Amino acid sequence: MNVQSFPRPPRLEKTARHLQIKYLGQVIADTKDAFWALETHHPPTYYLPRSSISAPLTPTRRQTVCEFKGAATYYKIDLADGTSVSNRAWSYERPTPTFEPIRGYVSFYADPWACFVDGEKVEPQPGDFYGGWVTSDVEGIVKGRTGNLDPVL
Repeated sequence: MNVQSFPRPPRLEKTARHLQIKYLGQVIADTKDAFWALETHHPPTYYLPRSSISAPLTPTRRQTVCEFKGAATYYKIDLADGTSVSNRAWSYERPTPTFEPIRGYVSFYADPWACFVDGEKVEPQPGDFYGGWVTSDVEGIVKGRTGNLDPVL
């Protein structure tokens, strides 16, 4: 999957890849029924159904806006060890028409937990701004290494 061949605006597709999110060995999400958004210079961003998430989600005050998907709602996640993590998962509760299929689906940054695609541990998209998951099949220049600017080809 070469990120230079992904479209802009992003394309949304169903994916049957096996996605898992674990924290200190505890599975907090597990699904083979997700969506991925594919956008130029970005590794896939995965959106998981709420039913696949076993940890409670509480909305926070943080909000961002994507020009393609709409306003994002962020969450605090309470974990089994008594800790909580804020603003590392988000959803689009009122997405734009093109992204209506992911209404209520939740996306996760690839840390502080461990995220897996088909058993492979992912690396977070560089820059701590974007939520893409980098796997060994992602090729090309990934946005984020030099901040918010598009890579120079």
